[in-house]
Amino acid sequence: MNQRYTRTRLILTFARGARGYFFIVLLASLASTCLNALIPRIFSFTIDFVLGVDGIGFFKEHLWVLAFGVIAIALLNGFSVFFYRTYTAKAGETFAKNMRDLLFSHVQRLPMKWHSKNQTGDIIQRCTADVEVIRNFVVTQVLEVFRTVFLVVISLTMMFSMNFRLTLTALVFIPVIVAYSGVFFHLISRNFTAADEAEGELSTVVQENATGVRVIRAFGREKFEIDQFDQKNHIYANLWIRLGTLSGLYWGIGDLITGFQIICIIVLGAVQAVSGEITAGEFVAFASYNTTLAWPVRGLGRILSEMSKAGVSFDRVNYILASAEEEMSEEGQVPDSLDIAFHGVTFAYENGQNVLEDICFHIEEGTTCGILGGTGSGKSSLIHLLDRLYELEEGQGEITIGGIRIQDIPKKWLREHIGMVLQEPFLFSRTIRENIAAAHPSASMEEIREAAKIACVDDAIMSFPDGYHTIVGERGVTLSGGQRQRIAIARMLLTKSPIMIFDDSLSAVDTETDAKIRHALKERMEHATVILISHRITTLMEADKIIVLNHGRIEEIASHGELIQHDGIYRKIYDIQMNQDDRRLLEGGDEDGQ
Repeated sequence: MNQRYTRTRLILTFARGARGYFFIVLLASLASTCLNALIPRIFSFTIDFVLGVDGIGFFKEHLWVLAFGVIAIALLNGFSVFFYRTYTAKAGETFAKNMRDLLFSHVQRLPMKWHSKNQTGDIIQRCTADVEVIRNFVVTQVLEVFRTVFLVVISLTMMFSMNFRLTLTALVFIPVIVAYSGVFFHLISRNFTAADEAEGELSTVVQENATGVRVIRAFGREKFEIDQFDQKNHIYANLWIRLGTLSGLYWGIGDLITGFQIICIIVLGAVQAVSGEITAGEFVAFASYNTTLAWPVRGLGRILSEMSKAGVSFDRVNYILASAEEEMSEEGQVPDSLDIAFHGVTFAYENGQNVLEDICFHIEEGTTCGILGGTGSGKSSLIHLLDRLYELEEGQGEITIGGIRIQDIPKKWLREHIGMVLQEPFLFSRTIRENIAAAHPSASMEEIREAAKIACVDDAIMSFPDGYHTIVGERGVTLSGGQRQRIAIARMLLTKSPIMIFDDSLSAVDTETDAKIRHALKERMEHATVILISHRITTLMEADKIIVLNHGRIEEIASHGELIQHDGIYRKIYDIQMNQDDRRLLEGGDEDGQ
């Protein structure tokens, strides 16, 4: 779904599988309305022809017949209400489930470019709170519209059949109620949009605070975060207070108009009853139908108010559904070799400066390539482009695998053949076993442990009381940085991808563990093409080729032995780090701490 849909079409799309439920709800609503409309008629009949002087003798002597009729109607109405409530719940939850399923599956297929532009808290807001607003509107207000139509048609039919002039008097007030409801509809719609956006910003603050709790504690930013939340919360609260004020004005004015209409009908009806134009029973029944007519029309404003809120939510949900999905066609060419080549690649993120400038290099299949560079030098951008997390535009150069442009290679093939470990590994709030097997759920325990051993994390896992069944806290907060990285490495190794990328993913482990992991990889994955991105010379020095990046450009490219022979960036970093490593060795080595 990559185009904007009308709200009606969205409702019909989400209602798939629930249309039968909605139909039953409408039938139950119609039945209940018709049954309720009979009660005033029974009262009218009772007053005029049973309690009156000229009452029908049979009913005077057998009042239980009328009582039984009222009880029978009440029982039938009870069944109608039961079906109405039951199938409203079924229809509403099926409708909401369809919305959530469609949104979640669509978000999974949106490109990284889209995710980088949209805040996580706002996405969550659209997929939860906005879905709930739409669900409430459809199963409450839309169904209420049909119920209101039934009530109005039946009530007016009964009222016209009793007194034409009095009915016209009652109808005079309806255009007034509709007009002022329309005015409030526009006011509430505008203010609800602002309130909904403010709620999205508030959700983002909470989400970022929860996920960044370690940074907040480490830098003592609690007060700053509290102040930021208080500011957003204050704005959000004031917007809802304004909405409450508008709602209060609406209901206050509406009660005044509706109350005045009811009083007018009672006074005029009483005058006609005294003058003999209508009977006492007809007067009571007419007043009852008028009340039945007035309050649903009075509720029109509430329906319009909820419609305005739902309209905003529809637009916010539609924004996600209208966003183009990442193209994942399986059609294309499959390369015969895994030689990787960058040809004059220049790249910039949206509305930004170039992060890569004229990048050219070649990595032979089965070799190890190291990439060194400072923060912002474009190291991660290289692998994002290689895995097609971001796409090269026309004129930005070419990336090939086995001589084939990656745009001509199916993304599914790329993702299956390129394994990647990021600098900040993400772990799910599940067991360690489930985290390692995330990309290969059917893997055996032996395969999982083998991958963990290569990543040098098996011993650490087995030291936990529950071993591989230990539950990892949210985003892996219960583990050390090194343990998280090594579990992420094990997860990637389990896929046995022929191209493996380590994006500074050994930064949180000590140099000895770093060396063990690289040695195990070389032993057991000797035919794989490995790309090592690191700021640590010891991690890169055994690579067949090392690329040195500086501000998006390649400054040097050669082997470790060749690079240290020249007075360049690599040699300077090498001299600095080797001195630091010597000092650490004298102090007893660095540790992979918590």
